[in-house]
Amino acid sequence: VQLQASGGGLVQPGGSLGLSCAALGTIFSSNIMGWYRQAPGKERELVAYASSVGDTSYTDFAKGRFTISRDNAKKMVYLQMNALRPEDTADYYCFLNQRGGGYWGQGTQVTVSS
Repeated sequence: VQLQASGGGLVQPGGSLGLSCAALGTIFSSNIMGWYRQAPGKERELVAYASSVGDTSYTDFAKGRFTISRDNAKKMVYLQMNALRPEDTADYYCFLNQRGGGYWGQGTQVTVSS
């Protein structure tokens, strides 16, 4: 399984940005997909995840601003980020966990700056 993330970029504070991640290869019907992020000099932290049956979970900083969604048929996971803050600047990594293993996508850089 390979994960391909896209959608990062430069955005002003208060702006919005959407990330996408495509899973290539065979994945099981029961899985979890989501996003982590890693800011410069900091540890990687969970942003949000969504199960294949629709359950979602957000870390506190993402609640009310970020929305995770999935398209199981397309094997895609999305992260819509609104009201972005400079402290949201980080590399964002999508992940997939399923029976037998976990997978990471390459990071996509998000920079929030005026």
